[in-house]
Amino acid sequence: MRSILHSLVLAPALLAAAALAPNIAMAEAVVNVPFNFTVDGKVCPAGQYTVRRDLLQNLVYLRSEKAPIGFHWFLTPGDDNRQPTNVTLHFNQDDKNFTLQTVEYGRLTTHSLVRKPKHSSRDMERVVQGQGQ
Repeated sequence: MRSILHSLVLAPALLAAAALAPNIAMAEAVVNVPFNFTVDGKVCPAGQYTVRRDLLQNLVYLRSEKAPIGFHWFLTPGDDNRQPTNVTLHFNQDDKNFTLQTVEYGRLTTHSLVRKPKHSSRDMERVVQGQGQ
């Protein structure tokens, strides 16, 4: 009898903890990108993007608020001087075309997301920042 009562008391507590775990394991920021850009050959429209970091698996997700576009990458150690909640998207700009180069979430970063060298003689870099939770 005592074990049944004990189970009835613990079950709701375990369910509540399980429901909260996904929220604790994710951190996110909203970034406004004022121009169209490409990622892995896919065109992404200008607008708001959610950058979400999975704390458990060390992944970063980029999703459009308006378009059904989403990407994810592994994060590696980056700059230790950055604030843990800073989110920065680095773009290469060649003429009027923008290509996502890297995503930084706090002190972590993705590897280069483009296959060509980071800069050519005509390329410029453009940075868009956001603030995470």
